[in-house]
Amino acid sequence: MPKGAEVKFGTGIRLISDSYFSEPGINHPVMIRLMNKNAKLTVGNNVGISGGGICVQTEVEIGNDVMLGANSFITDTDFHPVGPENRRRSREGVGTKKVTIEDNVFLGMNVIVLKGVTIGKNSIVGAGSVVATDIPPNQIWAGVPAKFVKEIKS
Repeated sequence: MPKGAEVKFGTGIRLISDSYFSEPGINHPVMIRLMNKNAKLTVGNNVGISGGGICVQTEVEIGNDVMLGANSFITDTDFHPVGPENRRRSREGVGTKKVTIEDNVFLGMNVIVLKGVTIGKNSIVGAGSVVATDIPPNQIWAGVPAKFVKEIKS
């Protein structure tokens, strides 16, 4: 973790890095990476991550009672510039925007959440989905890219 980067973890967090403890299995141990001194990660209480990954360039905020299914990945950055000239050699002009995962969200297995996304409380994202736009509270979304499936009735 770079000096100056900020990490806040709540209580009751479960990081599953062994397939023995995850029914569908995992591809790798949990990976959390803050990429620079200004990066900020906040993880609430009772969050479970199974073999997933979080990469933070600017800010990622995860609420309480969130479940990240096996191998899910959250990032607030594009990692590389869009222009082909310096794509391999430069980090200048790399897109980055805060990601917010609100309380009681469930990301299915192998979900990818991209920069700038907010997922509203109680929502579910189906396995294998790529989330590139905001998801309102109390909805189920799935697909590549993720699209609305139905409302969650309480």
